[in-house]
Amino acid sequence: MWSGPRNISTAMMRAWGSRADTQVVDEPFYAHYLLLTPHRDDHPGADEIIASYITDPHSLTTWLSHNDASDKPIFYQKHMTHHMLDSIPLDWLARVSSAFLIRDPRAVIASFSKVIPNPDIDQIGLPGQIRIFNHVHELTGVIPPVIDAADVLREPRATLTRLCQALGVPFDPAMLTWERGSRLTDGIWAKHWYAAVEASTGFAPYQPKHDPIPEHLHALADECDALYKTMYAHRLT
Repeated sequence: MWSGPRNISTAMMRAWGSRADTQVVDEPFYAHYLLLTPHRDDHPGADEIIASYITDPHSLTTWLSHNDASDKPIFYQKHMTHHMLDSIPLDWLARVSSAFLIRDPRAVIASFSKVIPNPDIDQIGLPGQIRIFNHVHELTGVIPPVIDAADVLREPRATLTRLCQALGVPFDPAMLTWERGSRLTDGIWAKHWYAAVEASTGFAPYQPKHDPIPEHLHALADECDALYKTMYAHRLT
């Protein structure tokens, strides 16, 4: 599942992690990204993350596309598109099924800027998301499934049912609720980002309004809109 930050991506990981047939992994390329990005100092706990996780992209892609250690048939991978630096090959995507989670970039920026005050467009994730979407399309000849966060929050059962159908797996009602608290599968960055999800027991009700965007980020939001609309045109309905 490819998304940008602040995009109900952790709630989506909770939904899949609630299935008895699914193993989940949380942002496996984060440490590699932090090792190389000039934005490293923007991320709380960066040194701890780098020291705690695999940073070699080839080891990661081998594991993610050939995971035989689990007896669970579904391996759900939560990925941030901006983590996928040019140093990471994409050929392994031929061996997995990709889906894309999008959200109105104004809502993303309003939330993300509370932790990282001056993000650029790459950190919002949309350029990387479109790059990976196009790569998967070219690789498979099929438009991969896209879901919008607003649709998930408005109609979680219907939207997740459509997603499961597109991926060729049965919908499981267990995806709609989960227990409060942290998970062993959460990244150690959870303490900086996951407070709302840890307090939740399901997808939050849809809120059409979001916090205001800082004035200095209005131009960034305008730049993101066109990229978001490109992805939105492909969303499952």
